[in-house]
Amino acid sequence: MNYPIGVFDSGIGGLSILRALYAELPLERFVYVADSAHNPYGERDEAHIEARSMAITRYLIEQHRIKALVIACNTATAAAVHIVRAHFPKLPIIGLEPALKPAAQFSQTKIVGVMATRGTLQSAKFRHLLESLSDQAHFIPVACDGLAAAIEADDAMKIKSLCVDYTGVLADVDTLVLGCTHYPLVADVLQELVGERVRLIEAGIPVARQTRRLLEERQQLATTAPTEADRFISTGDAQSLERAVQRWLQPHHPRASLQRKWQVSSPL
Repeated sequence: MNYPIGVFDSGIGGLSILRALYAELPLERFVYVADSAHNPYGERDEAHIEARSMAITRYLIEQHRIKALVIACNTATAAAVHIVRAHFPKLPIIGLEPALKPAAQFSQTKIVGVMATRGTLQSAKFRHLLESLSDQAHFIPVACDGLAAAIEADDAMKIKSLCVDYTGVLADVDTLVLGCTHYPLVADVLQELVGERVRLIEAGIPVARQTRRLLEERQQLATTAPTEADRFISTGDAQSLERAVQRWLQPHHPRASLQRKWQVSSPL
């Protein structure tokens, strides 16, 4: 039986991770949960994020029998991955963190910008990561309040306005870490603002490779194409999630077709 991989985010941002997972693991089946009724996580307290992460993980295990979980959200990883792993020790769980280490390696000037949610930047996990790399580069963290919500709403004017504001303090960087899974969805806007000389770094490819490695270790990689459709589930507006898949995922991967099963999740 080819059990699916669970993926969740506070909303549509995790689709940027799912793009990489599709490319790396073309035979796998996925169940994606957008916790849109509770976003943005980046402006919630840790207790709320922990509770949501536990509820979604339990739902994916009980209702969809997932064989692995990708927490496709930097804020949820920072706040809750240790708790989720402690409660479900047999489940391979892949989390995210801002890609500071590869950014420091790529940077020529050793001046690196980090765009992330306030929740991520204030987390103990991020502070520890930043301190561990303090001798490798000078990092300029920017708390991008409202940007994830603007991307969720597909508000082009607000997205552009906020990106202008937040990149305005990053004039000296040559590398920019996109420390929220929503931000790669507007990478074209950010690249235009910071210029082609600045390299944008995101977490999708490393996360997809780590997922493959863990499944290989457990001999759980799918060997044949899935016979069931992927599931895209929203705790909010399912039509908004469908539009997001059509815009952000389908153009990159024809597999994300309109033959998906859409539902608004009530158990969450």
